[in-house]
Amino acid sequence: MHENLRILAVVPARGGSKGVPLKNIKLLAGLPLIAHTARVIQQVPRIDRAVVSTDHTEIARIATEHGLACLGPRPDDLSGDRISDLPVLQHALEQAEAADGCRYDIILMLQPTSPLRLPEDIDACIDKLVADGHDAVWTVSPIDLKFHPLKVLRIDEGKLDLWDSRGHQIIARQQLEPLYYRNGICYAFTRSCLMETCSIYGTHAGACIVNHAFVNIDTESDFQTAETLLTQS
Repeated sequence: MHENLRILAVVPARGGSKGVPLKNIKLLAGLPLIAHTARVIQQVPRIDRAVVSTDHTEIARIATEHGLACLGPRPDDLSGDRISDLPVLQHALEQAEAADGCRYDIILMLQPTSPLRLPEDIDACIDKLVADGHDAVWTVSPIDLKFHPLKVLRIDEGKLDLWDSRGHQIIARQQLEPLYYRNGICYAFTRSCLMETCSIYGTHAGACIVNHAFVNIDTESDFQTAETLLTQS
């Protein structure tokens, strides 16, 4: 199915994390956080090239040590904490295509903050993107119905009420539509989605539902949770 498709993995890893300084290279289970992503990439033979996109020299050095290519620093206008994923992916893709003299058909975004991702998660996204004709596929996880938007409350000037008035019609949990949130494990895009549609949502997006344990690391406590889960696996 994928014999003639070239696949690029982009690992975005800026140096300006505020919650945990330089979290992308903080040690987790004896390895820099970014190394866990690099190791999973090595278990997906269909990936033709894996690059790190970073604005930090030490992240670049460590990423390279663990098998990710660094094709040059991220420019200053792509280095702030208000930069969206799209221009970072576009820049990395342009760098890789210029360096390799080819066009990539599928681009994966694999953030270092998901160290419990499995090779099967990546394979599933690639397969769904191609087999179902999507232009973007995200991994998602189910929202616990206890936290469904129609059960969410707000306090307005001291008064408690439902955030969405439609929630007054909900009596049983069976009435609630299953909903999902993006878990940051894997994103897959066609080249045209990023470079022509200029969107990470695409026009015909699909989803891979992930049910295994995962952590999306933002805080020190997330590191502790991930360490526990990794030692149990």
